[in-house]
Formats: sequence, C-alpha cells, structure tokens
Amino acid sequence: MTSMAKSKQSGVSLVGLIFILAILGCTILGCIGVLALKVVPTVTEFMSVKRAIALAKQSGNSIPEIRQSFDKQADTSYIESVTGKDLDIVKTGDGFDVGISYEKKIPLVGPASLAIDYEYSTSPTRTPQRAGTQQQ
Repeated sequence: MTSMAKSKQSGVSLVGLIFILAILGCTILGCIGVLALKVVPTVTEFMSVKRAIALAKQSGNSIPEIRQSFDKQADTSYIESVTGKDLDIVKTGDGFDVGISYEKKIPLVGPASLAIDYEYSTSPTRTPQRAGTQQQ
C-alpha cells in the first residue's frame, strides 16, 4: 500500500464563518439604525408642517394671515426647515390652497449626504412649487 501524504486543509471553519457573519450583521444593523436616527426627526418635522398648514388654512382669511398663522404654529411646533414665506398659496373659488415643497439634506459620512424631497398640498390635484422658485 502506498501512503498518501495528508495535506493540511486551509480555510474558515464553521465557527469562524458564524463569527464573521455576526460581526457583519451587527455592522449593517448599526448603519441602518444610525440612518433611521437621522431620518426620523425630519419625518416628524414634516408631519408638524402638514398640521401647521392645515391649521393656518383654517384660521386665515387672506394670504398674509395664513403665512402669519403658519409662522406662529412653526414656533410652537419647532419647525425650522420652512417658514410662512416658503408656502405656495393659491386663491381658489372656495378659499385657498396651501402647499409646500422643500428638500431636506441630511449629512451622513464625509461628503456623502441623503437628500429627501418633501411635498404637501391641501389640494389633491395641485403640486406645490418648490420653496425658493418662481412660477412661470
């Protein structure tokens, strides 16, 4: 009989593979968690903007009154991204349509950032003008 030389196996054992996958999984979940912690405040601010627009529309009888009412709501609701000047207000036959469109930029790591576009209008058929742009 001839004896064959045993070669030493190389590679990652099952325990090592499980350990590596656990570290990668925790890292990915950590990144998703950090991203969620940065995005959730902007979403809650947008919900506050929607509420403030609805209240301003109900309480205002003119465009300046709606803007002023929104600014008062923004002060009490900690809204910092938009002001009453950014509102897109259009007079209609039965009142006013109020809308807002803005972009929120969230810095991530280094030069990377996440841009989220928020839009809301009290009219279901109209899309609001982006804050800072003019209609043509």
